[in-house]
Amino acid sequence: MINQTEEESQCALFEETRMSDRMKKPRRSSSKLSQPEDFGLTAPSQIVKNYVLDTNVLLHDPASLERFKENHLCIPVDVLAELDKFKSEQTERGANARRVHRRLTEMFSCSEKVTRGVATPFGGTVRMVIYDPAICPKNSEQLNLFHRIFPDRERVDHRILAACLLLMQHNSAPVVLVTKDINMQLKARAVGIECQDYLNDKVDVREVSNYEVHRIEVDPSELQRFASAGDIMLDEERCAGVVVNEYVLLGVGEKQTMPARRVADGRFVRLNFPEALKIPDGQSLKPLNLGQRCLIDALLNPEISLVTCYGHAGTGKTLVAVAAGLHEMFNRRYNGITVSRPVVAMGEQLGFLPGSLDEKMRPWLQPIHDALDLLMRPSTPLGPRRKQQKANAAPNPAGVKKPYEILMEQGILEIEALCYIRGRSIPNRFFILDEAQQLTPQEAKTIVTRMSRDSKLVLVGDPAQIDNPYVDSRSNGLVYTRNRLKGQDFVAHVALNRGERSELAEAGARLM
Repeated sequence: MINQTEEESQCALFEETRMSDRMKKPRRSSSKLSQPEDFGLTAPSQIVKNYVLDTNVLLHDPASLERFKENHLCIPVDVLAELDKFKSEQTERGANARRVHRRLTEMFSCSEKVTRGVATPFGGTVRMVIYDPAICPKNSEQLNLFHRIFPDRERVDHRILAACLLLMQHNSAPVVLVTKDINMQLKARAVGIECQDYLNDKVDVREVSNYEVHRIEVDPSELQRFASAGDIMLDEERCAGVVVNEYVLLGVGEKQTMPARRVADGRFVRLNFPEALKIPDGQSLKPLNLGQRCLIDALLNPEISLVTCYGHAGTGKTLVAVAAGLHEMFNRRYNGITVSRPVVAMGEQLGFLPGSLDEKMRPWLQPIHDALDLLMRPSTPLGPRRKQQKANAAPNPAGVKKPYEILMEQGILEIEALCYIRGRSIPNRFFILDEAQQLTPQEAKTIVTRMSRDSKLVLVGDPAQIDNPYVDSRSNGLVYTRNRLKGQDFVAHVALNRGERSELAEAGARLM
């Protein structure tokens, strides 16, 4: 019993000594984490700017990691947590999140400390930034003020803003937050953080605000020669700024004008379009103004494989595009026609609507069904009917299919959403994409690259009517496609500025 008691006493003394030594020994990990460099708060140099990227910028353009040249790029870890929520989506947004993860993994593959920064091919660096109010270095008075204004420290936006303030505290070089979230921009400016929008894919404001046709003054003899010959060559001074396949007005004074299109060799040629777009067993559509005539000329030109069109509500952009597609399809220039529009955002889950996929998509695609029904409705002659219908005869018997529904069953006509376009190859089809202003630039690129040989892509929309929170009037897929591809021999653009739906619709578009 005595030996056992001595042994127990020795074990207790040894354990007490070991615990005492552990308490005296400095915590290496704690001192190590107290350095600002371990949180990514200190830049490798103080010469260039520190740009902090928000999640929406990376989702909008994964290539933004390569856009900041010699500057320091900061990625808050909270941004990675937000990207993780989207990586499993089978959408363009999910694909962008996965692309960002892969690119960051490649960048940091040779680095032991991702918070110290790695060099980029353009002379800058990229590093991760950690914000944790419990273990970060001593907060500044500015950061304490921020927490009094925005007390919710678990909100991701607030954590990113707090990381910016810490970066400002530990760096003499400017710190700039780059975000496409307007509300976050306002919060940043309220607490003294310099903030910018991501401008790499934004077009000039004049490209989306001016819908007028470019006018070139000519002599009466030149206009007469153009009217008789069908083409004319003008000196470069008068043609400055006019790109290939751009539509212009050749004019003498105020009243004598003729529309023309510039071709690849520099000549201006006369528009070539029929008096009316005729749909077999359906309605005929006549162009009602100059813009619609230019649009039909571009839609029927086999040498132009991409047409972009701006126009506010009621200008007829969708109806004219669908009529031209049906006209070309019935003339056997294309194997079929596909009409589509994005579900905002593109690839949004559709499970909240009952029924099959077609029934789920019907509310989104109803405007296209309306246009097809109007154009392919059998024409009824005016005047008294020779044979009166029976009183009990239904005008549309149940079970009788509409003409465009028969074409859909045959696969000649497709009406679909853009949820599943990734990976497709679309040959020899007239493809119309309505409401294209709802696309992001990356989504627009995906669609353009789906087009195979002998296909025609028509993007129509109104840059002023956007519901997608990730784009605006200057950065959406429609204006981005127009801006990046203008001047190509196979690309044309038309802007419609005159409403034809009704006087009420036109007044509402202008005044409301």
